[in-house]
Amino acid sequence: MTSLNTLPPDTSADAVTEQLNRDGACIIRDVLSRNEVDQVLAEMNPYIEKASAGNDDFTGRQTKRIGALVSRSAACREVTTHPLIIEAANTFLGPQCDRIQLHLGQIIDILPGQGAQLLHRDRLAWGLHLPKEVEPQFNTIWALTDFTAENGATHVVPDSQSWPLTQQARREDSIQAEMKKGSVLIYSGTVIHGGGENRSSQPRIGMNITYCLGWLRTEENMMLSCPPEVAKNFSKELTDLLGYTMGNYALGYYSPPELIEGMPDTLPPENALGRRVDAWPKITASTGTVED
Repeated sequence: MTSLNTLPPDTSADAVTEQLNRDGACIIRDVLSRNEVDQVLAEMNPYIEKASAGNDDFTGRQTKRIGALVSRSAACREVTTHPLIIEAANTFLGPQCDRIQLHLGQIIDILPGQGAQLLHRDRLAWGLHLPKEVEPQFNTIWALTDFTAENGATHVVPDSQSWPLTQQARREDSIQAEMKKGSVLIYSGTVIHGGGENRSSQPRIGMNITYCLGWLRTEENMMLSCPPEVAKNFSKELTDLLGYTMGNYALGYYSPPELIEGMPDTLPPENALGRRVDAWPKITASTGTVED
């Protein structure tokens, strides 16, 4: 392959899943309008400007990373719940979980002079403890500036999701995900990838929003980045992604420090948002399937 397959903005979730299963990654062009991208940047630029670069080679000593996107930006909340992305994430991950959840939300600002990132697999956040056949993640990087070979477009090693987890890749095995502002790179947690070297005079800004199986611990602690007093006004779709719901039967309940009289002491997370839910999800005993 000389380039990643690029799909049109009206593509289907099934087409995205087919590409991820085949190559481990694909690009969807022109998903966000210029105005939508500019709104994300307008809301996040105050944080980008104040942020410090990383202090190790992996995160990047000339790279800024900014989290808590859902708390800080209404425009980021819209992107996080983009209908095509949520449908595709559910299609891709759904066979292995009852719910997906938001794993990470981060602006990645690669500054001029930053070298290429170590090629890696995102699934190694859980070490080698997950079986190879379990795909834990559906990942996106949104181009908030044009991504070019010169400014550090992400490197992806096609089909590396089918390799043994311990197999390494060479830089020459990779393809850079060049794409226009408003496009999105979608890749699995198992495919090998890494940020590129920025040889240009301008920053390369991307927005990394990733989703994972609802029964795994997430990279970003969403309930600290977006606590109940902030999340209580968000839509159910978004708060479910943040983890304010049961990941499975008996997975994710809480007990308030002060017992609430007249309520069970094992409550669904929605109650922390002021949304009274009196019972855990129903479960079908024969299959373990959860019903809302």
